Amino acid sequence: MIVSVASGKGGAGKTTLAASLISVWDAPVAAVDLDVEEPNLHLFLRPEVSAEETVFMEIPVLDEAKCTRCGACVEICRFKALAMLGETLLPFPEMCHGCGGCLAVCPEKALSPGKRELGVLVRGKIQGNEFFAGRLRVGEAMSPPLMREVKRSLAAWLEGRVSLGAADAVIDAPPGVSCPAVCAVMDSDYILLVTEPTPFGLYDFSLAFEAFSPFGKPMGAVINRSDIAGAPVREFCRDHNLPILAEIPFDRAVAEGYARGRIAADVRFSLRKTFEDIRDAVRSAVLDAQQGGQACVK
Repeated sequence: MIVSVASGKGGAGKTTLAASLISVWDAPVAAVDLDVEEPNLHLFLRPEVSAEETVFMEIPVLDEAKCTRCGACVEICRFKALAMLGETLLPFPEMCHGCGGCLAVCPEKALSPGKRELGVLVRGKIQGNEFFAGRLRVGEAMSPPLMREVKRSLAAWLEGRVSLGAADAVIDAPPGVSCPAVCAVMDSDYILLVTEPTPFGLYDFSLAFEAFSPFGKPMGAVINRSDIAGAPVREFCRDHNLPILAEIPFDRAVAEGYARGRIAADVRFSLRKTFEDIRDAVRSAVLDAQQGGQACVK
């Protein structure tokens, strides 16, 4: 089972919830930080890093002696990573999405595979469990290719666990609803949306619900700092049949603990029970969805 913790905006409490959910997970679990632009899950979980691997993406390299300036590569590229300026072909590697189309259509094989550094894939251990994270190279604009490499490593680990028994994964997704957020949640079995009851929080929460609903995954909501003004968020969830798994009021001790890199579930015993309840609700929803899918097949 893969659970993604997502939010429509930054600062809603996504990483706080992900770290606490991982800490109360009473089965083998992989902690995955897919917020590769600003990864910070490690600050709370403190993994023992065992490996860091530089990740590259394939880009075209031009051999000007072979190029006939036919323009086939320029025509196929929808991301303007290749342009013809007069009689000169100009590659823009930072704009390349690595699809390989230009390499396939070049009749003279003037373009050959090269590589661009995306960032680093990090692996480690947290009290016997696995830790995966990506760290995007400074200046790199595209995070989804690095995120896919992290997800491939996760998938390989989950597959390798089959003979040892089931294992789960909890993903700390990037904030927002753009391509990185979609890339993070699309393979999940459950999407846990975190919001705060402010006008901006509700607006971005509604965008996240709209963006992720087409995947047809079970979803639930957690309202952070719920004592501020939670009524509009509750109304939205009620109108869209979105279950609220927990409401967490503001707690200064938790905020101070966060500033020191402490997991919220370890700061307040009562909160630990809240996160355990969230865990159990997620498992139940995924099981119901799987049983419903099996019934439809039959």
